[in-house]
Amino acid sequence: MGCRIYLVRHGETIWNKDARFQGRADIPLSPQGMEQARALGHRLKEHRFGAFFSSSLSRARLTAELVAEPQGRPVAVEVAKGLDELSFGDWEGLTIKQIKEQYSDELAAWWARPLDTRIPGGETLAELAERSTAALKAIVDQHPDEHVVVVAHGGTIKSVVGTVLGLDLNQYWRLRQDNASLTIIDFYGWDKAILMLYNDISHLGSGLVPPVPR
Repeated sequence: MGCRIYLVRHGETIWNKDARFQGRADIPLSPQGMEQARALGHRLKEHRFGAFFSSSLSRARLTAELVAEPQGRPVAVEVAKGLDELSFGDWEGLTIKQIKEQYSDELAAWWARPLDTRIPGGETLAELAERSTAALKAIVDQHPDEHVVVVAHGGTIKSVVGTVLGLDLNQYWRLRQDNASLTIIDFYGWDKAILMLYNDISHLGSGLVPPVPR
């Protein structure tokens, strides 16, 4: 049977709406983000899950709780700190325009080689990939024949998907991750992962769909 992981990006926050880099900043869900999470919970209400996990950041924990609500039974969301978003260090709270103005050389290096370029005061993508993949592997090992919801962040999910599929993570920015999106991976063993669904937001009705980046 294998383990089926339902990877969910947290709902929208105010900083998402303003296109600010969040990273480890603990920014809460916006009202829209809460509605997005509820919409996904409604979509998954007929499924039965062995466990719910989230990162330690409140936007992911609340998303997990809202997705779990329609299950019709008490559900405890387990926290896995390794799922936290990439630390953007000095860039957190800034828009891409502000980062270009203040850190143009560092930004150019990061876009070219995020795997081994350290963001000022933050992490490299390789460090994120190592800890997030280890956290997910532990979950897969704990639930070998169950369906599990894992709520995390755009960078975390892209690093996990890229790693298990053997992609070049220096190109991870090519993988889009919308707020409250659903990605499904089946694990028939850790080295036998099959991507079943990616960045699906069909559960988000009118007014809840994230805008297309410009």
